[in-house]
Amino acid sequence: MYTIITDSATDMPRWVIDKYKLKVIPTPVVIDGKDYFDGETIFHKDFYNIQRSGAKISTYHINEYMFTEAFRPYAQEGKEVVYFCFSTGIAGTFGAANLAKQALLEEYPDFKIDIVDSKCAAIGFGCCVYMALLMQEKGASKEEVLEAARYHFDNMEHVFTVETLEYLYRGGRLSRPAKIAGSLLDIKPIIEVTDDGKLEVFEKVRGRKKSIERVIQIIGERCRDLDQQIVAVVHADCEKECNEMIAEIRRRYGVNNIFKGFLGCAIGAHTGPGLIGITALGSASPYRHYFEDLAIGSF
Repeated sequence: MYTIITDSATDMPRWVIDKYKLKVIPTPVVIDGKDYFDGETIFHKDFYNIQRSGAKISTYHINEYMFTEAFRPYAQEGKEVVYFCFSTGIAGTFGAANLAKQALLEEYPDFKIDIVDSKCAAIGFGCCVYMALLMQEKGASKEEVLEAARYHFDNMEHVFTVETLEYLYRGGRLSRPAKIAGSLLDIKPIIEVTDDGKLEVFEKVRGRKKSIERVIQIIGERCRDLDQQIVAVVHADCEKECNEMIAEIRRRYGVNNIFKGFLGCAIGAHTGPGLIGITALGSASPYRHYFEDLAIGSF
C-alpha cells in the first residue's frame, strides 16, 4: 500500500485532509520577521487580516531539512510514498524534496518514494491531488495514480484575478509605474499558471466585476466538457464573490461538482486578499470513470 502526501500550496480543503488523513507539509511564511507554518501556526482568515494591517510578509520554500523530517517516519516504517509537489516554476520545493530523498536513501536504502512536480498551484494543484486520492480509494494501483496525476497536472487550466495590484508590486512582480497607472485606471490583471508552472499575467481588464466575468469566460473558452468535470474554485477571503461565481458557472456551463478552496499563504502572500479564480481540465479526464458517481456538490 502506498501513502499519498502533499504540501499546503494545494490549498486543500480541511474536509479532504480529515477524510483521507492526508499528510500536508506546511509552507513557511515570515510575518514581521517571525516564522509561521501555513495551516499549522497561521490560518487563512487570520493571515489575510494580518496582511491587510500592513505587516511585512514573505515566504520561502520548504527546505531539505523540513522534507527530511516529514519523510523520515515513512522511511523508518518501510512505507511507500507518493509526494505531489508545488510547482518548480514558482518555488524550489521539488529540488529540496529530492535532496531529502537522497539523504534518506543513504540511511534507508529500501525507502520507496516518488516525487512528482505538479507544475500547478493553489486549488488546481489541490484538485489534482484530490482526484489521486479518489482513485487510490477505489483501488487504483500506484502506477495508474501516477499516470493519471501527471496527465491532470499537464492539462489543468488555472485562471485567476486579483483585487488590488499592491501585493504584486510588493513582491516585485509589478513595477511602481505600472502599479500606479494600473491603480488609477482600475486595471485588474488576469493571471494563469503557464505550461512550465509559472504565474504570469496574460490579460488586463478594467474593473472588478469585468475581471471576474472574464475569468468565467476564459475557462469556458479553454475547457470543454465542464459538466463532466470536477471544477475547482478558489478565493482569498472574498467568499461572497466566490459563491456568486460558482452559481454562474453552474448556470452557464452545467457544472455539477465544485471543489472549493481558500487561498493559503504560499500564493496569497504575493497576491493579497481578494484573489479569485477557477481551474479545470482542458477536457474531461480519461480517468473520469473513477469519479462518475461523485456528488461533492460544493464545499
